[in-house]
Amino acid sequence: MTFIEPGPEFAKLFETFEHTAYRLETRDRYSSPREVEPLRKFLAGEPDVSYHENWLSMVRQATAEGRRFSRVRVVSFPLTDYIRFGMWVAGYTREAGDDIRYITRDQAAELPKYDYWLFDSCKVLKMRFTDDDQFIGGEVIEDPAEIVEHNYWRDAAQHHAIDRDEFVAKYEQRDDRH
Repeated sequence: MTFIEPGPEFAKLFETFEHTAYRLETRDRYSSPREVEPLRKFLAGEPDVSYHENWLSMVRQATAEGRRFSRVRVVSFPLTDYIRFGMWVAGYTREAGDDIRYITRDQAAELPKYDYWLFDSCKVLKMRFTDDDQFIGGEVIEDPAEIVEHNYWRDAAQHHAIDRDEFVAKYEQRDDRH
């Protein structure tokens, strides 16, 4: 098993894919030190997306080169503060070229219960997190049957997922914070 930790080797995956980078996000919360202050500001009504500029620049460049980023986020109700924050940030990532869509946890029952990246439909990185939601790296899946299965899950998730604005319009009443 090959394990890739956060850092240069992980970052290189986003520079070297040729056509598509897809992610399934299954967690209601992620704990990233670089998001602590932006999340606090968002919750205080002072949203600031400047922390995300490196990612946005990379996505813009990849999109200009004809490469495609997409992801599906599985969400629970009520929406966590982190998911609400992520939905706000998704407006900026969408403008940069990262197509982020949403699906309810009920609709995602047949999908895996873990996050993964799928690069060019042939390289899977099964993401690993600590108990306190910090990303620690990913296991490279090399078995062809498992890769095909992850492609199937991507296709199924994308088929049922909807864009952020449609999701908000459809489900805003389910979030007990409104």
